[in-house]
Parts: sequence; C-alpha cells; structure tokens
Amino acid sequence: MAAKKKKPADNNRTIADNRKARFNYEVVDTFEAGIELKGTEVKSLRDGKSNIAESYAAAHEGELFLYNAYIPEYLQANRFNHETRRPRRLLMHRREINRLTGAVQRDGMTLVPLRLYFNDRGRAKLQLALARGKKTYDKRETEKRRDWERDKARLIRERG
Repeated sequence: MAAKKKKPADNNRTIADNRKARFNYEVVDTFEAGIELKGTEVKSLRDGKSNIAESYAAAHEGELFLYNAYIPEYLQANRFNHETRRPRRLLMHRREINRLTGAVQRDGMTLVPLRLYFNDRGRAKLQLALARGKKTYDKRETEKRRDWERDKARLIRERG
C-alpha cells in the first residue's frame, strides 16, 4: 500500500511586504537571497510581525547586507535576544553580488527588498529588486493609471 504524500504547507509564506517599493521605484530585475539570521530572529519571523518598508541593501567589503529591516525581539528569549535593526548579511552567489554592486555603482541603481518570506523548505528568503528611482511625474502617471483601471472595472461591473 502506497503512502500518500503530504502537501507542503503554505508554500512561500510571506512574512513582510514592501508595498511602496513598486510605487517609488521602477523594478528592473529581481533576485532571491538568503538571510543570515540568529535563532531568535527566525522564531520572531514565524510570528510574522516584521517590517522591511524602510530597509535597503548595500554592499560592504564584497558582501551584501540588509540595513534597517525591523525584526522584533522574541519575547521568550529574555537575555539571549537580538538587536531589532541590526545589519543582516545576505547570502548570494559571488557572481550575482558582483553584478548587483556593479549595477549600483555604474548605473546609479538601488537594491530594494520587495518581500520577506519562508520558502517551501522553511528557509527565510528575501526577494531583492535591482531598481531605479522614479521621478515625481512618473509616480503621478502610475497613480493616474491605477485610478483609471479602478474606475473602468467599476463601470464594467455596473453595466453588467
């Protein structure tokens, strides 16, 4: 008798989302990076109260780091807790790191975290975007287009 395989529980469960990133930046390319975390940080992430809205990634001595990401303290860890906004090392292949740092230095792009999530193996991953900052008129155009799409959907719904 063959045993049934269990379905993986909730693939790519999102922990934190940077919703303003796609409004403020034009995303050129996206990458997946691992994050070097302490045990209390992983437990705190499983509670799902972290924030990456004001965070950014930058290169330092040939490695990528995530700065200003908020992972709250784990309440049961008492004195063994972590700092909430410490720099966290991002784990990527050397070739990808060199490509990203070159684009940042050469083309004036920015590394913006889009999403923090657990993959199907239970590892914390960060979706990182190579992005270019939008100008004010580009943001207005995006907002105008979004409003028109919303109004158009409402008109179609009303007419039936």
